[in-house]
Amino acid sequence: MTGEGSNDQSKESTREGDQDRPLTIPAASKDYDRDLGVIEAISVVTRSCPNGRVIAAANGALDAIKAGGPDKLKEQAYFVLTAIQGWRGDRATQVHRSLSRYLNQ
Repeated sequence: MTGEGSNDQSKESTREGDQDRPLTIPAASKDYDRDLGVIEAISVVTRSCPNGRVIAAANGALDAIKAGGPDKLKEQAYFVLTAIQGWRGDRATQVHRSLSRYLNQ
């Protein structure tokens, strides 16, 4: 139970005299603008995509990369990019953009 005197660390400090205390970023804040690495992007698919077939494809891609090494990155990035075509939302856009930029290098 929270009362008037509770200390909520998740809120930003805006009171005078709190200049010495670092500002905290709320946990709900997400950074969808940064590009992800290939492994990170594929891992995000396994955790965030709601489609079971796409998750299975992403898990298969991670397994293939583990077995085949860096030579398999482009191939598996392409397969995952193809699999996520129907996935929508901020995270999906971030993953799609990240994999597309990697493949266009």
